[in-house]
Amino acid sequence: MRRREFITLLGGVAATWPLVARAQQGERMRRVGVLMPFSANDPQSKARFSAFQQGLDKLGWADGRNLRIDARWFAGSADDNRKNAAELVALAPEVILASGSATVGPVLQATRTVPVVFVIVPDPVGAGLVNSLARPGGNATGFTTFEYSIGAKWLEVLKQIAPHVTRTAVVRDPAITAGIGQWGAIQTAAPSFGVEVSPINISDAAEIERAVAAFAHRSNGGLIVTGSGLAVVHRDLIVSLATRHKLPAVYFERYFVGAGGLVSYGPDFLDQYRRAASYVDRILKGEKPAELPVQAPTKYELVINLKTAKTLGLEVPASLLARADEVIE
Repeated sequence: MRRREFITLLGGVAATWPLVARAQQGERMRRVGVLMPFSANDPQSKARFSAFQQGLDKLGWADGRNLRIDARWFAGSADDNRKNAAELVALAPEVILASGSATVGPVLQATRTVPVVFVIVPDPVGAGLVNSLARPGGNATGFTTFEYSIGAKWLEVLKQIAPHVTRTAVVRDPAITAGIGQWGAIQTAAPSFGVEVSPINISDAAEIERAVAAFAHRSNGGLIVTGSGLAVVHRDLIVSLATRHKLPAVYFERYFVGAGGLVSYGPDFLDQYRRAASYVDRILKGEKPAELPVQAPTKYELVINLKTAKTLGLEVPASLLARADEVIE
């Protein structure tokens, strides 16, 4: 290349640098808050947060480039949840992602103006988070986990994999609407499966251990672990107690089975975080949460741990194995 041509080319490139710089400087930094019901170093919490970020990335939002994500993590009490919610609202985000009923409530107590997108909430109408699923009406919308009728499905799966079970302890969080609703649905369906049910309320680790041990004193028992943030926090303890006391257990999500639980049936929760990114995107672009309908899960998964079944002396029916989305051996 001749010297004159090179200088001309260099001059043209240099002339574009200010334009690129101005474009980068002119890109507005948006702010999103995230409130999670688990600790920051929890593997499941990391996976869910990552799924949300991946969903945003696909829509053109990158943390540190055109988006700032402020996250707060659950530290063990309802007071911490309220404190974290207040801190996030004080940062003036344009939208907040809140995970689970126990986190959404405190956020909406802290603000009725900042848009909120929730995930993993079983009954947002019953909990007073929205006016209706079709038209939420306030500053919150999002994604439900399941209808309470799934409780009958949990009983069905438990009886299929452990026909001898005639007594079932239902592990639930009574402090949230979902804990009450899930228990009610299971209690209603129990007679048709010939099962007597009793609740185990989740509070602290010592109380869970005492209650499960007391329940296991009699034979033919099983467990159903309903959906809640506290169940996730205590998942390793609950799984270990089920194994120690040889209680067949059905869980609401697959990672319990990955941690050694027997069987799970429920929605793909990571998918909810990816889908939540689309609502955050739409709100950042000007849409109102009041007009975005609450969406239901699009996929349910049945996961079975054959190693755990063998430890419990159970033979999994071929019909159940054929329906499984994943089998851990």
